[in-house]
Amino acid sequence: MNPIARMCWFSSGDINGFFGLVVDNLSVLAFLATALIVIFGFPAEIIFTRMFPGTALGALVGNLAYARMARTLARREGRSTVTAMPLGIDAPTSIGMALLVLGPAFLSYQQAGFDRNVAATMTWQLGMASLVVMGLLKFVLSFFGAHVQRHVPRAGLLGSIAGIALMLIGFLPLIEILRMPVVGLAGLGIVLYALIGKGRLPFGMPGVLVAFLVSAALYYGFGPMGWLGSGYHAPDAWQFRFALPWPNGGFIDGLPLTVPYLSLLLPFGLLMVVGGINVAESARAAGDDYSTRDILLVESLSTLIAGACGGVAQTTPYIGQPAYKAMGAGIGYVVLTGLFIGLGGVFGYLSNTVELLPLAVLAPILVFIAIGITSQAFEATPRRYSAAVVIAFFPAIARLVAIKLSDPAIVDPAHFAALHAATDHGISEVATIVVLGNGFIITSMVWASFVVALVDSRPRRAASILLIGATLSAFGLIHSVHPAGSIYLPWQLDAIERSIAVQFSAAYVVLAALIFLLSLQPGTAKQTDPGD
Repeated sequence: MNPIARMCWFSSGDINGFFGLVVDNLSVLAFLATALIVIFGFPAEIIFTRMFPGTALGALVGNLAYARMARTLARREGRSTVTAMPLGIDAPTSIGMALLVLGPAFLSYQQAGFDRNVAATMTWQLGMASLVVMGLLKFVLSFFGAHVQRHVPRAGLLGSIAGIALMLIGFLPLIEILRMPVVGLAGLGIVLYALIGKGRLPFGMPGVLVAFLVSAALYYGFGPMGWLGSGYHAPDAWQFRFALPWPNGGFIDGLPLTVPYLSLLLPFGLLMVVGGINVAESARAAGDDYSTRDILLVESLSTLIAGACGGVAQTTPYIGQPAYKAMGAGIGYVVLTGLFIGLGGVFGYLSNTVELLPLAVLAPILVFIAIGITSQAFEATPRRYSAAVVIAFFPAIARLVAIKLSDPAIVDPAHFAALHAATDHGISEVATIVVLGNGFIITSMVWASFVVALVDSRPRRAASILLIGATLSAFGLIHSVHPAGSIYLPWQLDAIERSIAVQFSAAYVVLAALIFLLSLQPGTAKQTDPGD
């Protein structure tokens, strides 16, 4: 009998895969909603009835497309066991969108005099347009992904995303876990026991599901008895929300609003392209030879569809395809996940689930994701480049500090202008932190690439990278002196802002000149590769 005839869409391994993939997606959606509602005071209904449905639609389309690709691969190779590529809502960029783009934009629109609901609508349109911009970038780069991967050092790519992971996906959710330690630490411990320690769980249940169930049981068991202090809140009444994610022109109105945030959005798209390439390679090593270009095209298509239909968080293939394969998952788990997430956005049970469970229940998986991404940055990078990975963390740390200071640059531009004033020791400390954090992803890439060139004894290449940094700094793509990190033309800055911008750009130029002069010494390795 033809093995394809015996192939079925669902198996017992798909159940484990389904729970793991669904909880991953729920965790990201929960953090996105919680950050916007709690930190920035964003209207919940716009999140649940406009943002969630479109975002969930992207996950539905992408997972169904990957299921089809797996079926095609099985038929082409005459195999009965193929594990589909898992697709979900990307954690690093979704959290980055909430904390660095949508939330700050909402506050800035209100400060500009817009009504709260108008500001929220503008923010939603900005989110839609951001997805369209990132989706178009991913579509174009899907044809040149290998070229990008060759010319940007892995330490720069992985180091920059590890900085996001460690600071935004790891540290901030860890704070939420420890705000309710009895609930959160139990869940985190089980995740670490099962996924890092490879410990056995009853009935072969997936670690993420067990952690989710234990944390929820502790929350609803101890909470009503007052053992969790003020952390427990009785669940709200279940609300039926029905919202179809129809395509609309809101993203067109939002496109002009994306300009100040391009220094974040473009790296977000680039990182997902490189991530897609790495994921395809990982699946190929596990025995499922998917077309890298097709993986990237589906990723870009699902992101574009989500953005056009109201979504604000981009989709991406998850790195864990070999892990799902080891679970025995095949094709069914991505079909189930796509349907659960997609229909949940339409009928509202995703939003009800997010409202039902505190972040302490869902956050442990985010901390695990952060640990995995950060570990990968070191494991997948040659050891001699470890310093380049580490230096890529510093701009992300600066951005985190700015966030935890409630980002005075965004809340009160007048206060930020005062921070620009020079002190006896140069630019004020807080202003320096904010400027260093602005455009931190690109800054991380530039710094790590510079260190890689030094490690490789290519000082002239290092100097050229510094000149790129000087140019980017001059226009605010990195080290923006504007409160929200927006880009600008340097001659349009006021005197104080121009002074700071010139100092940062000049610093790169001076260092580039010094490195170039040092390269002229006898015996110093010189850059001879014409491809550089």
